[in-house]
Formats: sequence, structure tokens, C-alpha cells
Amino acid sequence: MTAAAPPLAFDWQADALQAALQPLAPGLVVEVCAETGSTNSDLTARARGAGAAPAPVLRVAERQTAGRGRLGRPWWSQPGQGLTFSLGLALAPADWSGLSLAVGLALAEALEPLPPDAARAGRIGVKWPNDLWLRDGDRKLAGILIEVLALPGRADAARWTVIGVGLNLQPVDADAAAFGSGYACLAELAPADPPTVLQRLAPALLRALRDFERDGLAPRRAAYARRDVLAGRRVRAGELEGEAVGLAPDGALHLRDAAGRLHAVASGEVSVRPC
Repeated sequence: MTAAAPPLAFDWQADALQAALQPLAPGLVVEVCAETGSTNSDLTARARGAGAAPAPVLRVAERQTAGRGRLGRPWWSQPGQGLTFSLGLALAPADWSGLSLAVGLALAEALEPLPPDAARAGRIGVKWPNDLWLRDGDRKLAGILIEVLALPGRADAARWTVIGVGLNLQPVDADAAAFGSGYACLAELAPADPPTVLQRLAPALLRALRDFERDGLAPRRAAYARRDVLAGRRVRAGELEGEAVGLAPDGALHLRDAAGRLHAVASGEVSVRPC
């Protein structure tokens, strides 16, 4: 006999969320599980056996035992402590450059809406290339992991794209030094229960992906600049050190060294930290 799945800790109202997302992603299925290794791994593995047209899916796990961040870093989660989910769908943008920045910006704006004419955004910022930080103390609030797979048999240029999000919701009983970029949680800004936050984020993320597919990053660069936590600061990127001065048109990080030379650092090359 197969062991029964453990009960869910929260009422996710998955059917209602699924219905609300249909206009943005027809056929999308919302799945919620009490525990899995990694929602990203679940969706990439499923796509490999799904042929040319897998259905879009939003998969949520209350607990991840083998979650992954960028560069293979582990990401753990416990029920209620964080929100971990992955969105898998076929995308075919003309230019993939800057996708993680568009995703991060969409999440930040959904979590902390601000007037469009704000000179500088509030407490939640986007840290190039794929994190959300709280500005006070440069503490990590969320991470993004994007994986792209070919879709055999497709006549178009679409790729199966899995966007994984890990968002800290509640304080943890752990030494802050255990977290490489510090630890921040959404409860510092507002009440944060996982189902409510997911219902806020999922539509915003889907809209951002459709906008990116159509227009790329360019229309969002000004909005990104307001959320950019590295702008004007000394940073180190591999062997390079200098001042972060915004984005190149393709989403690369522009860094000006001590001699005034401008370097474009591509997102796949390095992990950037303020000096």
C-alpha cells in the first residue's frame, strides 16, 4: 500500500486560485503538496516526459526537503515559515535577457505596491540578479531560481520555463550568521500567511511573464532602477570591483571600476555582494 499523503497545514483554496489564473494562463493547474524535495525539480522532471506541450502548472509545497537556490545553494522551508512554489509554463520571448530581474521586480511590486511616480521604492528592493532584499541591513527576503528546458517537437521557439520562488514569511529561531545574506521576512512589513501571499503573487507573476514575453525587459528598466539595492554602491563581481551603476540594455550589471571603465557583468558569471 502507498502511504497516505500528510495533511496540509493551510487551506490554500487551490480551486479558486486556479480559476482566477485561467485568463492569464488557460489550462493552468494549481497543485499543493504538504512536502516534496523541490518544486523546481518536480516540474523539470515532469516536463521531460510531457512532450511538446505540457500544461502550465503552479506547484506549491508547504515543506521542501531539498530545495535549491542559485549556484546549487540549498533552500529549506517549513510549513508557515516561508512560501515555496514553482511556476512552469512554455515561454517564447524574443530575448531571454533579464528574465530573473523582471520576475524579481514583479514580486517586489506585488508585495509592496508603491505609487508609479515614487522617486525611490520602499523597503523591498531587488538585488541583481535574482534576490529580494529588505533595504535595512541588506537582508535577504526571497530568492528566485529559473530553469529552462527545450521542448522537443515544438515548431515555435518556446521553452519550458520553471520559475521557482522561495520567500521568507516568518522569523526563524536561528543565528543570523547562518544566512549568507542575512535573514528578512515579510512579517516585518505586514501579516503574512502563505495562502494569502500566494494569491497576491501568482497573478502578478503571470502578468509579468506575459509582458516580458511580448516586450522584454526594456519597458521595466526605470521601475527596476527604483528598486535596485546595488545602485551607487561599491560591489565586487568576481575579480572586478567598482561602483554599480545600473543595468545594461540586456539586463547585465553595469560596474564602473576605479579607472572609470564600464564593465557589463552577465547574470550567469558571478555572485555579487556589496563591498
